[in-house]
Amino acid sequence: MKFLELRIPPLLLMCIFMIAIWLSKDATTPIEIPLWFKLVLTSFFLISGTFVCIAGVIAFRKANTTVDPTKPETSARLVNSGVYQYTRNPMYLGFSCWLIALCLYTANLLLLLFVVLFILYITYFQIKPEERILKHLFGQPYLDYCQQVRRWI
Repeated sequence: MKFLELRIPPLLLMCIFMIAIWLSKDATTPIEIPLWFKLVLTSFFLISGTFVCIAGVIAFRKANTTVDPTKPETSARLVNSGVYQYTRNPMYLGFSCWLIALCLYTANLLLLLFVVLFILYITYFQIKPEERILKHLFGQPYLDYCQQVRRWI
């Protein structure tokens, strides 16, 4: 399965999962959630996800390093400021929030299984390979950072 590592751009992967969630929304009966509550929860995850993604991109831009997750070996510097003080993968966390928002919008909580699959895929085929490369590039400072900041939250 090593051939899947760093192959599918995470944004494309998230879009694929969004389409799968949307196409599966009628596969089971949605739960009854008051509209106002559904909108509040959906908005919370959508806004939070957007904020975290944008904060991650801004931190990378400020550090003048690559945002391209398929080429972590081109990273110019270790970014551990801003949102990266709280999560090592803010963009993937943001994508997961967007997927959760869509599941809440459809009111079909069974679709949260797609979010779990997304997180598992992105962890094993994107994050872990990135971590191996960043460990090689930045050595002990990266290992220290990993001890201080969790992978997700």
